[in-house]
Amino acid sequence: MNRRKSFVIFSSCIILSLGIIFKSETIYLFELVKTIVKIKRTTADITDYKYFDNINIPKSEKPEPWPIHNDFNSVKSTEKLNSIHKRLGTVAYLIIKNDSLWYEKYFDGYNEKSYSNSFSIAKSIVTAVLGRAIDEGYIENLNQKVGDFIPQYKTGLASKLTVGDLSSMASGMKWTENYTNIFGVTARAYVGTGLEKLIKSRPIIREPGQSFKYLSGDTQLLAMTIERATGQKLSNLVYDWFWNPIGAENNALWQVDNLKTNTEKAYCCFNSNARDFAKFGKLFKDHGKWNGKKLLDSSFVKKATSKRFDKSPYYGYGFWLGNHKGMDYFSMRGHLGQYVIVFPKENIIIVRLGKTNDKKTETDIYPKDLLIYMEESLKMTKK
Repeated sequence: MNRRKSFVIFSSCIILSLGIIFKSETIYLFELVKTIVKIKRTTADITDYKYFDNINIPKSEKPEPWPIHNDFNSVKSTEKLNSIHKRLGTVAYLIIKNDSLWYEKYFDGYNEKSYSNSFSIAKSIVTAVLGRAIDEGYIENLNQKVGDFIPQYKTGLASKLTVGDLSSMASGMKWTENYTNIFGVTARAYVGTGLEKLIKSRPIIREPGQSFKYLSGDTQLLAMTIERATGQKLSNLVYDWFWNPIGAENNALWQVDNLKTNTEKAYCCFNSNARDFAKFGKLFKDHGKWNGKKLLDSSFVKKATSKRFDKSPYYGYGFWLGNHKGMDYFSMRGHLGQYVIVFPKENIIIVRLGKTNDKKTETDIYPKDLLIYMEESLKMTKK
């Protein structure tokens, strides 16, 4: 082959590659502009379900309301709590004590049936689905390789990747968790219409299973793996294994990348209400049982709510962990301050949904507002 012909072939390959890249960029830019025009802002919001495509998850066949505590709303909110609700735009606030609704307040026109985006609370829900998939025999254990279900992950560093690595945020994936860069991969996952293709384009660049690094791509890949293992849609599994058995009182909406592929944005975007979110907290508080029936294996629940790495004792498998004044707690957390906080020994669950938080991303270890919600709520329960 002469040099001129080689140059032509090489140049053609470069042009073809650039064409693919430019086409991909053009598609995303079109999707981004269309979204911005539609929602009239460049940031995510708890009302985004109104503007994106969704899968509807029906309420339980046997809705189960929370019992009302004898002291329901008898204690007034503290001044500090009132102040932070106003400052950060809280829309729903619950305190559940001894498995009964002890305190409940809504703001800005919201009520017990209002939808709100949970953002990364969905990550804890996906981990619950993983636990049940293991219990049902679809997945062997947390150490099973992702490559057993998705062939692309059978070579190189990716061949070492396990489902447990994905749940515990230890994949080594090339991913930048950034909520302000509208051209970054996190925004592309949120706005774009080709979610599975995007995830598969992110290589594993560090050895998996070595350390914690919060990446939304991990949960999305975990959901893809679960679907390959079970042969079922993620939203169907959530309904059959949890939403229906725990007596969810309302429908949920799960945002998808587009109505053709219906790929759930598993790392975020499970839209529901404070009362039903709280039920996932109760399920894990009660070691995977609901009304005495096992929905999750207790050993898995313990694993999920315990640290995996000594250097990051604040995260387990899909759950954030902490200790407040000698009291252990675990939490489901989402962008802009969506929280389900569980104190197992004290038998208290706190739920806060709202428009923003003090720290603008859920990757902060202990956001200031989270600490205030815990501190003030515990004061109230002791009165």
